[in-house]
Amino acid sequence: MSDKKIHFKLITHDEIVVEDDIDAVYTKGLDGEFGVLVDHVPFMSGLDIGVTRIEKDGQTRYFSTIGGVFQFKDNEAVILTEAAEPGTNIDIPRAQNAKDRAEARLGTPQSEMDVHRANLALARAMARLKAAKKLDK
Repeated sequence: MSDKKIHFKLITHDEIVVEDDIDAVYTKGLDGEFGVLVDHVPFMSGLDIGVTRIEKDGQTRYFSTIGGVFQFKDNEAVILTEAAEPGTNIDIPRAQNAKDRAEARLGTPQSEMDVHRANLALARAMARLKAAKKLDK
């Protein structure tokens, strides 16, 4: 087994959410989910709202990520995102309430703009819930 690691950074406008040397990273791109291991070929991808998972020494950590960009080169992975939150920090009842509110808004007639905003709110809430609930497994 190799001692090589991926140097990973998850960055928002306000902070570095995590910086660590890891074994693998999995996230949700605009074209679907993907994963990167040590020595992967360089690439970039736009990110969708979803969950990012990192693995290190048999341990797994989850983060909600709200869009952004993923870049990988020379065993360095960087995610620049609008917002990110460790699954361990997510207030599950609050995220569930946000999901319920967004679903309720989608259930009533609205303008096209309101529907778009409600869909984004629903996607964010669901990503937060997924990241938080992965901790149970």
